[in-house]
This record gives sequence, C-alpha cells and structure tokens, in this order.
Amino acid sequence: MTEMLRVSMSTHRADVTPGTPDRSVRQGASVELLDLHRHFGATRALDGMSLVIEPGELVSLLGPSGCGKTTALRVLAGFDVPDSGKVLVDGRDIGRVPSQDRDMGMVFQSYSLFPNMDARDNVAFGLRMRGVKKGERRRRAAELLEMVGLIKEARKYPHQLSGGQQQRVALARALAIEPRVLLLDEPLSALDAKVRVQLREQIRALQTRLQTTTVFVTHDQEEALSISDRVCVMRSGRIEQVDVPSLLYARPATPFVAEFVGTMNRIPARATSSGVVVLGRQVPVRGSFRVALGSTVDVLVRPEELTISAVGVGTGVVMGKTFFGAVTRLAVLLDGAVTVQVDKSTADAASIDPGAAVELGVLATEVMVAEPEGERWTR
Repeated sequence: MTEMLRVSMSTHRADVTPGTPDRSVRQGASVELLDLHRHFGATRALDGMSLVIEPGELVSLLGPSGCGKTTALRVLAGFDVPDSGKVLVDGRDIGRVPSQDRDMGMVFQSYSLFPNMDARDNVAFGLRMRGVKKGERRRRAAELLEMVGLIKEARKYPHQLSGGQQQRVALARALAIEPRVLLLDEPLSALDAKVRVQLREQIRALQTRLQTTTVFVTHDQEEALSISDRVCVMRSGRIEQVDVPSLLYARPATPFVAEFVGTMNRIPARATSSGVVVLGRQVPVRGSFRVALGSTVDVLVRPEELTISAVGVGTGVVMGKTFFGAVTRLAVLLDGAVTVQVDKSTADAASIDPGAAVELGVLATEVMVAEPEGERWTR
C-alpha cells in the first residue's frame, strides 16, 4: 500500500489530468471558511475550522468518521448553519444565502437520480429549473453525457445503469449548471474498487478541464492523495494539516497525520538529550515531546525507512510476506513484542522467508514521537 501511495502522489498530475484547462469555461470561485463552530449537544463537530481554497483548486477533506468533514461541506452548501463563523465565496459572505442560490453543484454518496427520468433528463433537470429552453437543455445534457462517456446511455433510466454509470450521471447533472463550486460528499464509497479508481480519475480530469473549485469529502487516504491539489486532514472538528499530497506523506505536521496517512510503524525507542535511540541508532526527533531522559517512547517510522538483513540470530523474526508487485512487505516480530512492517524490493525480499531471524535498522533522518496509546483514534 505504501508503494502504491508513493506512486500515485508522484504521478497523479500527469496521469490523471491530461490536457490543459479550457479557459473558455467560467473559472471557479475562491472559498473561505472562517473560524467555523458547530455543536450538536456536547459534540463539537466544527471547533474553529478555518480554510482558504483558491479558485479552480481541488481540496479534499480527509479524516476518520466524526471528524467534521461532512459538517463542513453541509455548512458550505447551505444545508446547515454554523453556530458562529463565516463562509465567503469570492469574498462575499453567503451565510444568509439559501442553498439553491449559492451556485454550487453537489454529488452525494447515494446517486439521488430521479427514477422516472432517463439519463439525459436527469442531467438537464437543473437547467430546466433555471428556465433554460428545451433545445439548449438537451444540447448541454448531451455535451455533459459525452464528457463522462455516457452518450450512448442517454435514454436509459437509472435502474438500467450500473452504479458507476449512475454516479457519472449524477456528476454530469452537478456540472450541467456550470457551478463555480463543486461539492463531492463521499461520491465513490458505494462503488467497487476498480470503478472507484476509474471514476476518481475521470473526476480529476473533468475538474482540471473545467477549472471548477472543488471540495471532495472522503475517509479514504489513497483517494484523497491521488486526486487532490491539497489535502486537509481533520480531527475532532479541527484541521491538523493542509498540504500537497507529497508533503503530507513525507512531512506530516503531527503524529496523528503521520499515522492516518499511509502505513506507519510504532517502534520503541529510548529518549536522549539529542533525540532518541531507535534500533541501535541515534536519530533526531521532529517536533516537541516531554519525557524523562532514558525513558521509553514509541516513535513513528514508515516501512520504507527501515532496513532488514537476515542473520543467524537476530532481534526480529519474519512472520509473513505480502506481495505488492515491485515491493514486498515483510511483517517482523521485533523483540517478541511488537510487529513491524518493512518494505523491500521484491527481488531483495525473495531470499528472506517466514521464520528467518533478522536485524532491523532505521534509515530515517528524523522521527516523530507517537501519541500515547490511549489517545489513538480509529480510521
């Protein structure tokens, strides 16, 4: 999984967004969420959230269930009202603007298509509500269906379409009104894995072509990293970090982000005056932590930042191997206490079999100290 994440982060701009933006299409709007608070009883769904999104940018809100990402989207859409804070679009406060007048398109997890309308009429529905003449509605609906690869299914009804096709119709319907902001609420979670990948690539290609400012809500880290200009990681109603995918992975700002994005090992280490000693090596610590010198802490190290070598007698034992193509992940029981994931090239891992005694080393130039176990979260 780690290797797959690294590949997607380094290639998504080239592979997913072919061509150049269509400058003839109306550009997206700037969006500002300013110090948003939203409480539901004792639950703080949004706890002072602030975020600025540039025109034409695709930003994903990523986090575990209950972190506030969907509440933020609903506030932006006008479906919910914050207890305090502001929502600005192109510098204009839209707090009192009804949802239907916010010039936003929305795609939900459920396809929400009208079962008594064919694909063409579903796409044209928003245009009809805006008083667009029939001929123009049909022309624009056909153009959008062509854009999402469904022109041959224009006269089919929702029950005659697959889940992926229905979601593409829903996307075309949201884009038909030429919104300045597109809101996507877990739009791919109901689809199977192959269709999810295909559709997220299509969403990214369309968004780049149309330059529509887009907010994409997801709990799937791989999805967020592969599709976004920037990713906003949320936790308990607050933003932990907003960054481009590559930096979010390589330079997480907090231990929470480090463990939530990608695969991360917790490895025991000993605190020293200049960092920690982990796997026999002195390594500096990024960020602050307060523990007594000599005490044991868990540090965070990614699988690709570890070395492994087979020895006659070692502190680790290989418990299993998982093949990921060019990379193989080895599960190593370290000191009989903690299981550590180590990534090796498949060629180098071929000679290391389950049951082998191994020694681990650390390549990382710095590490982060993990949060205490009691403060961990669920993905």
